Amino acid sequence: MNVTFTALSDETRRAMIHRLARGPATVHELAEPFDLSQQMISKHIAYLVRAKIVEKVKRGRESVCMLRPAPLKTVSEWALTYRELWEGRFDKLEAVVNRMKEVEAQRGKRHRK
Repeated sequence: MNVTFTALSDETRRAMIHRLARGPATVHELAEPFDLSQQMISKHIAYLVRAKIVEKVKRGRESVCMLRPAPLKTVSEWALTYRELWEGRFDKLEAVVNRMKEVEAQRGKRHRK
């Protein structure tokens, strides 16, 4: 899963994944929105292939890339576990902060009398 997180850490690769979520694309189509050399585009795609997020197949003279969602699903499930944990902690923190505000408001009322 570490290679998946590393692949997702780059904005260009995330944009490529976003594009591939709409359907397969040639390497040329993936490269269009970026002001990067063909060598850099190839490196980004190779990283996504190595992370098994993208499958690249040769069709005639072109290479077509397709999204493989399984690694993204694994990351999503992992993040969901921590989301539930943090939401529980935030709920507890909110309760503590609200209680502190109530105590402070009561102190302020006593001092004003």
